[in-house]
Amino acid sequence: MVYPQYQHMKSNLDQLMTEREIDALLVTGGAANNPPMYYMANGVHVGEHTILVKPRGQAPILLVNAMERDEAAKSGLTVVDLSRYKLTDLLKEEQGDALRARARYLGRIFEDLGVQGNVAVYGHEDQGQAYALLTAIEELNTNIRIKGEFGNTMLNIARETKDADEVKRIRAVAKKTAAVVGGVQEFITAHRAKNGVMVKKDGARLTVGDVKAHLNRLLMDNGIVDVDGSTIFAIGRDAGVPHSRGDAKAPIRLGQTIVFDIFPAEPGGGYFYDFTRTWCLGYAPDHVLEAYEHVLGAYKLAMKSLKAGEPCSAYQTLVCEYFEQRGHPTIRQNPATTDGYVHSLGHGIGLQVHELPNLSNRAGNTAVLEPGHVFSVEPGLYYPDHPKGGFGIRLEDSVWLNPKNMKFEVLAKYPYDLVIPVKGVNSRR
Repeated sequence: MVYPQYQHMKSNLDQLMTEREIDALLVTGGAANNPPMYYMANGVHVGEHTILVKPRGQAPILLVNAMERDEAAKSGLTVVDLSRYKLTDLLKEEQGDALRARARYLGRIFEDLGVQGNVAVYGHEDQGQAYALLTAIEELNTNIRIKGEFGNTMLNIARETKDADEVKRIRAVAKKTAAVVGGVQEFITAHRAKNGVMVKKDGARLTVGDVKAHLNRLLMDNGIVDVDGSTIFAIGRDAGVPHSRGDAKAPIRLGQTIVFDIFPAEPGGGYFYDFTRTWCLGYAPDHVLEAYEHVLGAYKLAMKSLKAGEPCSAYQTLVCEYFEQRGHPTIRQNPATTDGYVHSLGHGIGLQVHELPNLSNRAGNTAVLEPGHVFSVEPGLYYPDHPKGGFGIRLEDSVWLNPKNMKFEVLAKYPYDLVIPVKGVNSRR
């Protein structure tokens, strides 16, 4: 079987550019938290004034402030000093009009590099400023046409499949993530239970905030980062709202579900990993145990069914059918439901925590599973207002379709136990 998207990696950008009638790519901004620049500049840490231009059929050119020339050279790309285009002179000529000066400045760069025709643009810029700048570029440089992309851009498609080096880096983050999760579990269970709540040595209640503070120390010790402080550690009713980050003041109670969704990255804008487990400390109520078995069953069914070349949407349909047969509402039945299965099965992972492909069955999703894909599998059930107490359950691993053996590999192993034993608490309550 031929997998055309697997060829759509960085080395095949020219093919994508030809298909979309793009003559050059323009990427702006620093590399930190700017996936297009990080990807195209091979992960070097360049600053906010950086410009990258890739003419079709040629290697990218990296244009940087002279102070960053040594760092830029690590990219392996041709490096050009931006000062040669004399932005300060243009500002004087335009009597301080920064918009016209910047548009002419980019025009000079295009002319020097032989770029004309359709240019696709990526990177960091306030949307209003970008609109004004791109309009001015066309007005002041009549041989340049800015061609916008929406949705599956060329760089999104190129980044969709990962090479061996990218997967090695994701796997390293995965291993560190598993170590952090284990450290969090050890931290919690090192405390004692009193009156149904975990407590500290001084008798104060252990809280979500305490756990997250320790989590942050573990992340630092392992050399990975929570990019925007958005790790999910939500207990009880909060666990029943999929993207609730958790209430820092909430006590860690026995028998309540804890959804622990962690998606750290390499420092400096690098590769992510995504992972979730659900825990109950000490014991789990019967209705939670039943729901957990359904989620675990959905996970195992999805993993067992994965097959290269199959539509990604098929797995969302499969999991919806599985949950519906067991009496749970799903977004297939009601897209607005907040009970039951309320999200898609998974998503790609790379320089962003959410990338292509999407394991959803929404209209327009024509993606199939390709060699080199790295993606999450994360079924869940959510009942925030359950009469016996709000709860949520999610299990998530991230997997890679290995091009060499065409097998789906979980990038980090970790136990799937729901009940985490606590000293002095009977797990069969």
